[in-house]
Amino acid sequence: MNQAVFLDRDGVINEVLSERVRFVNRPEDFYLLDGAGEGIKLLNDAGFKVFVVTNQGGIGLGYMKESDLHRVHDKMKKELKTFQASVDDIAYCPHKPHANCPCRKPKPKMILDLAEKYQVDLSRSFMIGDREPDIEAGKRAGTRTVFIGDREEKTDADISFPDLLSAATWLTECEMD
Repeated sequence: MNQAVFLDRDGVINEVLSERVRFVNRPEDFYLLDGAGEGIKLLNDAGFKVFVVTNQGGIGLGYMKESDLHRVHDKMKKELKTFQASVDDIAYCPHKPHANCPCRKPKPKMILDLAEKYQVDLSRSFMIGDREPDIEAGKRAGTRTVFIGDREEKTDADISFPDLLSAATWLTECEMD
């Protein structure tokens, strides 16, 4: 069985609610966070499967189309490639925030579906996110959880780091079997 890292996108891989960009609805709104490419490369080199699991309610709300989201993800993959980094697959929830769909985090469906598709051992895997719905989805799926950010408020995550590179460094140096 494979070991994996499931990554939220906005706030973990790319900027969101920053001085440059509020939401990422177009490729030109996508800015890779410092260290994200290097962090994903570390995870790739350590043998982790790397997945993106992202709520994209802007589709359901009409702010963007699925084709726009695919273009954003194409830009993300292209930028990651400059670091020789890659993601194995991307799962997204296109529904409105309060649509009560089965896939929107904090529900674990996106994680569970990817785990089944790629034969992932969830007990040896990690969910990395910058918001509590990410952490809750990881816990519900049976992964260990990593919170990214500098918030002072309490999180239910197993461990916290300021950014993806710090988390990836810890995972590859301290947590590999």
